[in-house]
Amino acid sequence: MTVYLVTRHAGAKQWAALQGLVCDVCVPHLDPVLVKAGDVVMGTLPINLAAIVCEQGGRYLHLSLELPLAARGKELSPQDLERYGAKLEEFVVGRG
Repeated sequence: MTVYLVTRHAGAKQWAALQGLVCDVCVPHLDPVLVKAGDVVMGTLPINLAAIVCEQGGRYLHLSLELPLAARGKELSPQDLERYGAKLEEFVVGRG
């Protein structure tokens, strides 16, 4: 099993470390073809990539937060992520 953290943001990497999350691979972009059954992918993926992860037997844990409009497009610190309620939520995504 491989645990991926998909982010290009230093604050998200730091937040994950502060949460005690251990990942084997940290990448700014995920090639979902690499995901195998039993792998875990954490981050914020486009829905079509999350669907591929799930179709291949991987688990998708979405980094969810309540981000106000004024904070969009800005680099967030781990403290900012906490303030905006960052959490990992598992989603099972499939094509209809």
